[in-house]
Amino acid sequence: ELPPSEFMQVADSTWLVLSVVSNGREPSGCQATGVTKIARSVIAPLAEHHVSVLMLSTYQTDFILVRERDLPVVIHTLAGEFDIYKEESGECVPVTCDDVSNGFLKPKPAASPTLHPVQSPQTRFCVLTVAPDTLPAIATMLIDVLFYSHSPPREAGAGSQDLDSITFFSFSLIEGYISIVMDAETQKRFPSDLLLTSSTGELWRMVRIGGQPLGFDECGIVAQIAEPLAAADISAYYISTFNFDHALVPEEGIAEVIQLLQQRQESGR
Repeated sequence: ELPPSEFMQVADSTWLVLSVVSNGREPSGCQATGVTKIARSVIAPLAEHHVSVLMLSTYQTDFILVRERDLPVVIHTLAGEFDIYKEESGECVPVTCDDVSNGFLKPKPAASPTLHPVQSPQTRFCVLTVAPDTLPAIATMLIDVLFYSHSPPREAGAGSQDLDSITFFSFSLIEGYISIVMDAETQKRFPSDLLLTSSTGELWRMVRIGGQPLGFDECGIVAQIAEPLAAADISAYYISTFNFDHALVPEEGIAEVIQLLQQRQESGR
């Protein structure tokens, strides 16, 4: 419904959403553990089969977006470990490989994926939610933060490994559940009794992946971060955007995360 505009870029692909549940149930806890829970079972196999993914962690759960044209490969890749369902008219219907086998070709082995540079700004972030019925009370503040508060971001060179700070604000509304990521300074502008977090005073640090916009055809970007963090049992809250990917990790673990990712960079050279 959006009018065409020279200022709006739209990726060519149409994307489908995968939601991974355990024993048919959504995760019951609110603590953001993100990509580390599904790195080995979903993200790594899809990367090995050259499927590009977008990752969206929310306060409540995690979603993997795959291109519609890659669905046959996704089904064949995951069917061995997961029961796969599609939603039709509000009902969950089982999907088998035969349902999407048309055009499926087993991918040929490819060269190792590119290991992109990572940057870790000093900004501290909060992961929050808000009850939908209290959203009108902060709507004006949200609009101000989203559209008027931020100065244009400074350009970072492709080889830059450090940023003093980063402008980042994420708001998602999925099936009535609201998830917000904002920096700790911005949080101070909101009424503290309306914003809910899973742990009092919990703060996160960011790792931004990519020295330049990543595009949508490359695979293995999420796996680059998710696999080493999963091996170290480190929680991560991951958000793919149009230009870059961002992983949030608990503040107290940022030094270990940077060390792990640097080791991965060096071993991949």
